[in-house]
Amino acid sequence: MFRKLLVANRGEIACRILQACRELNISTVAVYSQADATALHVKLADEAVCIGPPPNPDSYLNIANLISAAVITGAEAIHPGYGNLSEVPRFAEICDACKIAFIGPSADVIARMGDKSQARATMSAAGVPVVPGSDGPIEDARDARLIAEQLGYPVMLKAVSGGGGRGIRIAHNGEQLEQFLASAQAEAKAAFGNDQLYLEKFIPEARHIEVQILADTHGNMVHLGERDCSIQYRHQKLLEEAPAPGVSNSLRRRLGEAALTAARAADYVNAGTIEFILDKRGKFYFIEMNTRVQVEHPVTEMLTGIDIVREQIRIAAGEELSCEQGKIWFNGHAIECRILAADADRGFAPSPGLIEEWRLPLGPGIRVDSGVGCGSQISSYYDAMIAKVITWDTNREAAIRRMQAALRGMRVSGLRTTIPYQLRILDNAFFRRGEVDLNFIQRRMATG
Repeated sequence: MFRKLLVANRGEIACRILQACRELNISTVAVYSQADATALHVKLADEAVCIGPPPNPDSYLNIANLISAAVITGAEAIHPGYGNLSEVPRFAEICDACKIAFIGPSADVIARMGDKSQARATMSAAGVPVVPGSDGPIEDARDARLIAEQLGYPVMLKAVSGGGGRGIRIAHNGEQLEQFLASAQAEAKAAFGNDQLYLEKFIPEARHIEVQILADTHGNMVHLGERDCSIQYRHQKLLEEAPAPGVSNSLRRRLGEAALTAARAADYVNAGTIEFILDKRGKFYFIEMNTRVQVEHPVTEMLTGIDIVREQIRIAAGEELSCEQGKIWFNGHAIECRILAADADRGFAPSPGLIEEWRLPLGPGIRVDSGVGCGSQISSYYDAMIAKVITWDTNREAAIRRMQAALRGMRVSGLRTTIPYQLRILDNAFFRRGEVDLNFIQRRMATG
């Protein structure tokens, strides 16, 4: 096992990784920007190194500074968390060159699965169903229209190197497609440094279902069941739950088998997520693979009792999985609400500021992952998520009631948060019946 590990991230995921390291008796190194000098993850680590000014490119995305911090502190491994550099092949490659273990898959796998069109081709060849779409990146507007006419409208423009909903546009006709092309390319270029796009058939009233997998270097691989991540605003997830409402045991088995087939086709090692679209008829299609830990991993941990972050570290250290497929049980129901420092009535506009009051919910079946507290300054430089509240109970209705009670008992003042909006979602009759899809927010909830 590693003696010392550097966490190349901030906020709640950094704190989550630090906790896993404590349980594994691993010394920890936090990194921080000048804006995060007093942040919780800095206080929780054994050592901390400043890596630059507040803007992400100058600090948390600065590979040279991160590697230098690892070298000078003697860290043997780096955990990238999610976001930032977690899916940047060059970072994994440099870690390997510097003899520092990267907690995640190889640079080659990150690159292949990060190229969405290449990932689609890999899965199609392995027999995993994929959404009908272009065979590769589209060349120009004329090429896009020809492909769209073959697929049939509506179609979805997606960034080849996409993630986080950036570069996505839905076109209902040729004129819209041409109109959206330039803006989607510009957004993809700004976000990923690659303006290539591909086309997929848009599936209406679809649900976003993902399956968590774990794989070690000894050939062992398991799936940890599915999560429903359909509650999204502009492709940004707000609430996740496991298991997915209305998914039968038969469908769950087929989703798990498809996820394992996909992971094997990618020669995958470590924790990853296979994402699917599920249509109204119960047919599912691969859309992408996330080669990192997910924001929503806690609902799966609550359901299975398996510590995904701890497994990540153990796998990277060369150890075997601590779980077997036949001994994984999916117990009860878990829900996660992402609490953002944002104003839902103004289109989820960020609401930076000083947290003046911070009171967390307590009780059985309640978990809060956060990297802030009373007196924390929420900066406009970083993601607006300030906490994740997760509840578990023996069934979905009980888990919803527990979440409602948890959020009502949570106190955050000094800035606006999405807690009132999350409570409205939980109280929505369609949500309570499990009638959710990717258009839930637009169709069932009023937003500014």
